Amino acid sequence: MRISPKMKKAINDQIAMEYGASSTYMAMASWCEVTGYHGGASYFYAQSTEERDHMLKFVKYLNDIGATATIPTVKAPASSYKSLEGLIKTALKNEQAVTKAIHKIVDLAHKEKDHCSYAFLEWFVNEQVQEETKFEDLLQKFDLIGRDKLAINEIDKILASQAGATDSAA
Repeated sequence: MRISPKMKKAINDQIAMEYGASSTYMAMASWCEVTGYHGGASYFYAQSTEERDHMLKFVKYLNDIGATATIPTVKAPASSYKSLEGLIKTALKNEQAVTKAIHKIVDLAHKEKDHCSYAFLEWFVNEQVQEETKFEDLLQKFDLIGRDKLAINEIDKILASQAGATDSAA
């Protein structure tokens, strides 16, 4: 099967975005771990793995259709954050950027009548709804529970409980 050079570039760009997200979540996990947020560390390690798995889906798709996947280098992500809440806000912004990028590729597939790519991308469209909702829900916890030490400890426990759910969802 052939895809257009424009579609191939868009998917390769998405590979880079997913790889960057995986690296960012790994850095977030590391920050959580050394800061004492062990639930956050587990959660973001799982998120990093999930984003890497997403990257692999794109790589395998290109390979399966006879196109060439490009494995990029990515710039080093931030390694320090001011707060757990700030870190989660950054993660939500990242997911919103990924959603926007996926939607652009879907629009391109529709415009080019690339039904195969369109069908492939449908899973990612649905996945991004879940991804954004996870982080929005976590941020809502700060408003519901608070931002004092006990509240943040409780949110860290919530992250720990969701880490296993993230592992099984990927």
